[in-house]
Amino acid sequence: MVTMLEARLQTQQRNTHNSQETGLWSSGFGMKLEAVTPFLGKYRPFVGRCCQTCTPKSWESLFHRSIMDLGFCNVILVKEENTRFRGWLVRRLCYFLWSLEQHIPPCQDAPQRIMESTGVQNVISGRAPGGAGEGQVPGLVKKEVQRILGHIQAPLHPFLLRLFSWALLRFLNCVFLNVQLHKGQMKMVHKATQAGLPLVLLSTHKSLLDGILLPFVLLSQGLGVLRVVWDPRTCSPTLRALLKKLGGLFLPPEANLTLDSSEGVLARAVVHAAVEQLLVSRQPLLIFLEEPPGAQGPRLSALGQTWLGLVVQAVQVGVIPDAMLVPVAITYDLVPDAPCDVYHALVPLGLWTGALAVLRSLRSWGRSPRVCVRVHLAQPFSLQEYTVNARSCWGSRQTLEQLLQPIVLGQCNVVPDTEKEQEWTPATGPLLALKEEDQLLVRRLSRHVLNASVTSSAVMSTAIMAALLLFKHQKGVFLSQLLGEFSWLTEETLLRGFDVGFSGQLRCLVQHTLSLLRAHVALLRVHQGDLLVVPRPGPGLTRLARLSAELLPAFLSEAVGACAVRGLLAGRVPPQGPWELQGIELLSQNELYRQILLLLHLLPQDLLLLQPCQSSYCYCQEVLDRLIQCGLLVAEETPGSRAACDTGRQRLSAKLLWKPSGDFTDSDSDDFEEAEGRYFRLSQQSRCPDFFLFLCRLLSPLLQAFAQAATFLHQGQLPDTESGYTEQLLQFLQATAQEEGFFECADPNLAISAVWTFRDLGVLQQMPSPAGPMLYLSPTFTSRENQEKLEQFIQQFI
Repeated sequence: MVTMLEARLQTQQRNTHNSQETGLWSSGFGMKLEAVTPFLGKYRPFVGRCCQTCTPKSWESLFHRSIMDLGFCNVILVKEENTRFRGWLVRRLCYFLWSLEQHIPPCQDAPQRIMESTGVQNVISGRAPGGAGEGQVPGLVKKEVQRILGHIQAPLHPFLLRLFSWALLRFLNCVFLNVQLHKGQMKMVHKATQAGLPLVLLSTHKSLLDGILLPFVLLSQGLGVLRVVWDPRTCSPTLRALLKKLGGLFLPPEANLTLDSSEGVLARAVVHAAVEQLLVSRQPLLIFLEEPPGAQGPRLSALGQTWLGLVVQAVQVGVIPDAMLVPVAITYDLVPDAPCDVYHALVPLGLWTGALAVLRSLRSWGRSPRVCVRVHLAQPFSLQEYTVNARSCWGSRQTLEQLLQPIVLGQCNVVPDTEKEQEWTPATGPLLALKEEDQLLVRRLSRHVLNASVTSSAVMSTAIMAALLLFKHQKGVFLSQLLGEFSWLTEETLLRGFDVGFSGQLRCLVQHTLSLLRAHVALLRVHQGDLLVVPRPGPGLTRLARLSAELLPAFLSEAVGACAVRGLLAGRVPPQGPWELQGIELLSQNELYRQILLLLHLLPQDLLLLQPCQSSYCYCQEVLDRLIQCGLLVAEETPGSRAACDTGRQRLSAKLLWKPSGDFTDSDSDDFEEAEGRYFRLSQQSRCPDFFLFLCRLLSPLLQAFAQAATFLHQGQLPDTESGYTEQLLQFLQATAQEEGFFECADPNLAISAVWTFRDLGVLQQMPSPAGPMLYLSPTFTSRENQEKLEQFIQQFI
C-alpha cells in the first residue's frame, strides 16, 4: 500500500511538472500499478481494414458497422450450451457431441470432374504439348492423371474429421489457455460468403500447428471444411496420407519440372483442374504466404505464391467471376514447436514424431504456464477489384545495385526517384506458366496481403517484455519499474493502431509473461522486497530478439525515422554527445527524405513489407509525420521562410495534375522546392532521449548483422556456394557474439538477409560453375577502401 501511494504521488508530481508538454506519452516511464486502462475494451483499435486505394468498393461494402460492439470468443471453450442437449451426461460428453454436430459437406465426384476438365482432356487427347498425341497411350495418360490427382488430394473422410476434431479440442484445452477470435471479424467473413463466391484465406505461418488449428477454428464457426495447402517438405508420406483425408492439398513434384517436360505439362494441367473444381464448388481454401517455420530463407513462400497464382489465373480465364481474399494471421505467446536455443533446419514431420510431440505436451501440462493464442481475420476484399486497380499503381523500378551502390562508394549524392526491385522468391512450378505481368501481379498481391496480415496481428505480452529487456534493460531492471514501462509500451502500441493479445491486471500480466520467459530471464530478490529481472546472457538473447521482432511492425516507421536521424547526426555531433547538443542541429526536410530513402533501400523488403501501391516518397512523408506526432521532432522555422502551416501560397503545377493516384504525396505536390525551407530539430523533452534510443535499437539486430557482414568480406573464403558462405558468416556472427555480446545478431535468417542484400547491392556476384552457382566478391569491393565505405555507410544508422 505504501509503495502504491508513493507511486501515485510521484505520478501526480510528474504530471504537474509536464502539464505544458503535449504528445502521445500518456503513461511516461514511471510506475503504474493499477489496471491497464486500454484493456477494458474502450480504447482497443480496430485492425484489418483492406486497402482503400486498391479495393475501395470492398473497403466500403464488406465492413461490419457494429464490429466494435462484438467481443471475443474462446473457440476451445465448449460447454453444454454449445450443444442441442442438456443434462448431467451432456456436460461430460459435450466435446464429443459438439464434434458430431459440426456440418461437414458431402463428398462430391471431384475426380471425375477433374478428369473431364478442358485442360486435362487436351493433354489426354494430344491437343496440348506433351499430351498423348506425342507417342503416349491415352489409357496410360488417364492412369497417370489419377496417380497425380491422388498425390494432390483425397476424398474427405467425415468420420475421421469428427474424431480428429474431438481429439484436437481436448488437446488444445490441455496446451493453450485460450484461443481467442474476434466475433466481429468473423461476421465480416460470413458476410463475404453471402455473395456466393469462393473464399480464399491467405495466412501467415508461425507454427506447424497453424495448418490444423485454423481449419478447426473456422469449422467451429460454420465455414465448413477448409482445404489446406501443405508444404510436402514438412510432412512424411504417412502424415501426408492422413492430412489429405482431413482436407490437405499437396503440390505434386512433377509440377515443378521445366515447361518443356511432358510430365510437368500433365501435372500442371491436373493441378489447374483441381484448383478450378475446388473454387467452383465454393470450398474455402487456406494458403500460407510465409515459408514454414524453421525454413531459412525468404519470408514469402514460393509455394504459397504458386497456389495463389492458380487462383488468380482461374479468375482471369473466367472459370469463376471473382474470389474473396481474406488475410489471416495467428499469434502465440510462445510458438509451440519453436526451438528455444537453436534454429533447426526444416525436417519432415512424421506421424510418430508428431504423436510423441503431443505426448510430451500433455506430459508437461500443469507444470508449465499455458500460452494464449489469437486468430485474426482481416477484412475480405475482391480479387477482381484488386487486379483491375493494382495495375495502375505500377511505376519504374531499379535494382538495389543501381540505386545504392554509387551512393555507398561516394560517386553520387542524389537518390533516384524510382522504386526498389527486390524479389527474393523464385517463380517455380505452375507460376512459370503465367505471363510475366501476371507473375508480378501475384508477387505484389502476396506482399500486399502479407502486409495486411502482419498489420492485423496482435502484439503479445512476450514480444513487449522481450523488447523491454533486450533494448532498454539488458543489464537488469526492478520489477516495480518494469510494471510501469510495460504499461507505457502497451499504450504506445495501441495508440499506433495495433491491437494487443492480452488483457487483465498489470501485475498478473507481467508475472505470467516472466513465467513464460523463465528460460531466458533470471529473477533475483533484493532486500527491499522487490525483484530484479535480468536477461540471461548468451544465446538466450537471440531468442528474445526473435520475440521482440513481433513488436517491430508497430514501431517500424518511427524506428526507420530514428535511425535516419541518427545517420544525419553521425557526421555532425559525436555519437555519445549529450542530447542537448544534438538538439541544436537543424535537420532539413530534404535531408531527412534522402536519409530515410537510403535506409529504406538498404532494408530488405521482407522486413518492410511496404504495400506495392504506396511509393517510397509517400512512406518518407509518413515516417516524418510519425516522428512529429510522437514528439521526437519539432518544426523550426528559419528566418524568411514560409511557415509550414501556411497553405495560402501552395501552387498546383501541371505535373501534379497528371500524377497517378498512387503518387499524391506531400513531397510530390511541392516538388521538393517548398520543402527546402522546412527544418526540424530534436525535441528537448526529458523523455525523448530514452525513446529515441529505444527506437534505434529496434533495428539494431539486422543493421549490426549487416555491418558485421561488411567486416567479414575480407575474411570470408570466396568463391563458395551461397549456403556455404552463409554458414561462414553465421559462424563469424556467433564468434563475434561470444566476444562482444551481440547475441541478437547471431541468427541464421539475419545472415541470409545480409548475404542476399549484398548480392543485390553488387557486393557479391553469383556466377555459374560446373558445381553449381558460386558466389564471388565483386571486383568493385575487392579493395579494402570500398569495403570500409560500405561498413561506414551501414554503421551510420546504428
